[in-house]
Amino acid sequence: MSHSWPAVSYEQWQATCDTLHAHTQVLGKLAAGLAPPEPQLQHAALRLTARGWETAPLPAPDGSGSLVVALDLRVHEAVVEHSAGRVERVALTPDRPVAEVTRGVLAAVRSVGGAVEIDPAPQEVPWSVPLDEDYQHTRYDRARVADYFAAATRAALVLTAFRAPYRGRSTPVNAWWGSFDLAVNLFSGRPASPPSDDFIMRNAMDAQEVAIGWWPGDTRYRAAAFYAYAHPAPEGFGHAALSPAAARWDAALGEYVLDWDQVRARPDGHAAALEFARSAFRHACVACAWDPELAASADGTPPPVA
Repeated sequence: MSHSWPAVSYEQWQATCDTLHAHTQVLGKLAAGLAPPEPQLQHAALRLTARGWETAPLPAPDGSGSLVVALDLRVHEAVVEHSAGRVERVALTPDRPVAEVTRGVLAAVRSVGGAVEIDPAPQEVPWSVPLDEDYQHTRYDRARVADYFAAATRAALVLTAFRAPYRGRSTPVNAWWGSFDLAVNLFSGRPASPPSDDFIMRNAMDAQEVAIGWWPGDTRYRAAAFYAYAHPAPEGFGHAALSPAAARWDAALGEYVLDWDQVRARPDGHAAALEFARSAFRHACVACAWDPELAASADGTPPPVA
């Protein structure tokens, strides 16, 4: 078994990336519709697990228990599991349209858990065709998906390690189906004004935070990379020199980035990525005047364990 960090070329897997992204939106919309609402839209977030993208346990629409909906990226199928043991599966195969998978997943949820509907309009993507009518996204290259999943798993472990010692409020490592990225958010405890009145912004960004994340490339930034931003960011936030030296400020994104290929080139990719996360957080806490003791808690010393 190889322990190397896999290459993730956005140019080579873009078509498959878009298809997989669309599939995650079905899961996200189910979570958003069935889970009890939480601050910063946490109820709508998915998780990256040892088998792929998954919802948290969701209340079954018919009140019969809970269900989990997953994209199993090891065996390449969507899975709907009920707490009573009922399971339905929908194959993810090369050249199967998003519309067919969407309708199959919804039918599976109805079969094991009762009537459910979602808004099929995709979110935060450059296309607008409804998920249950989407025959334009069909590409699903299993080898590319496997490389993505291996890389995403590595990235999630970095974010988990970064978050672990923080003493303030924070999120788990979320898998966001709108922007198709992984992210952990650390909060200072202070409120903040959302950057716009858009539904997502006014609900997700109403608290002072620092976000550290990873994406596998998109149309804005066509390469896999770790990223970091602060909200709200003060004037001059992008002028710092972070560590490792390959990290840089991207003015178009309004974020610090460290390219995946730069991480892969290091003898210890995990350590390099964790160095970036901690460096970005330290800078953000100073620039945004966070409580120094709270900020210092994320610097690598875990809490006491009895």
